[in-house]
Amino acid sequence: MHKVRWGILSTAKIAREKVIPAMQRGKYCYIAAIASRNIGQATETAARLNIPTVYGSYEELLNDPNIDAVYIPLPNHMHVEWAQKAIQAGKHVLCEKPVALSSTEARQLLKVAQEHPQVKVMEAFMYRFHPQWVRAKKLVDEGRIGQLKTIHSFFSYFNADPNNIRNQKDMGGGGMMDIGCYCVSLARFIFNSEPLKVYGHVTIDPVLLTDTMASGMLEFLNGTATFTCSTQLMPYQRVQVLGTEGRVEIEIPFNAPPDAVTRLWLHSKSGSEEITFEPVDQYTLQGDLFAQAVINDTPVPTPLQDAINNMKVIETVLAGGQH
Repeated sequence: MHKVRWGILSTAKIAREKVIPAMQRGKYCYIAAIASRNIGQATETAARLNIPTVYGSYEELLNDPNIDAVYIPLPNHMHVEWAQKAIQAGKHVLCEKPVALSSTEARQLLKVAQEHPQVKVMEAFMYRFHPQWVRAKKLVDEGRIGQLKTIHSFFSYFNADPNNIRNQKDMGGGGMMDIGCYCVSLARFIFNSEPLKVYGHVTIDPVLLTDTMASGMLEFLNGTATFTCSTQLMPYQRVQVLGTEGRVEIEIPFNAPPDAVTRLWLHSKSGSEEITFEPVDQYTLQGDLFAQAVINDTPVPTPLQDAINNMKVIETVLAGGQH
């Protein structure tokens, strides 16, 4: 197998505009089919993106023996259902984050995955594969900022449209599920451990009933991570990683542009260094790394247990934290 043959479950915007074009540029990915319950949308998307096969139902795509893996960009509340069906159909699964609506759901998915050990399953936190995050983690792990003590991250945008899926509670909407999950994920990624205690403060929209602003503090064995995310603030994102002898600042930490140079800064007692990265698409990197795990029958870069652990922290923040 030289390329993994992918099927796409739904014509979601993130798939149409970002993930499919990025994976089509990959070395190990071939987008072979797309499915939608609206056959017209699937046909239109397939024609525009040069996808050869179209299905009018997700089941038909999962029954296609020429499909090796599926990418699932469905609404959050549909992730576990269709990931399980894909696994049971023998398809490898790359599922958008968050992989489930709860840690209980995520554990159910892990159980199904464990019953089909030949199938690879991964939550699509693409930011981890961007060179800026690979470098940031390397700087921390090599002690370039001394002892890691605290991380602060901020991620916000403004979207109060009640018809937008991000603002629909029953579909897994809300700031924590959409963007706060990144703040939790990166803290666990950089500390390379799980928090011992989690505290949260959440603002709920009285009409939408979703969280429009959430702040959290994660207490690790050797430090803390704090964050704020919001769906109703001025758009902004930034991450600061601070240690006893230095600081790493990441300018565009989460949706790094695929067509522009990105940068981070290493600040230390000896001065400041700007580190730049040539344009690269983190969705292409994610697709190829997952595909290589399929081709070589090696573990996926991020195990499904990581998704469960992330979900546990998200739940705790939304519940107001616990001691």
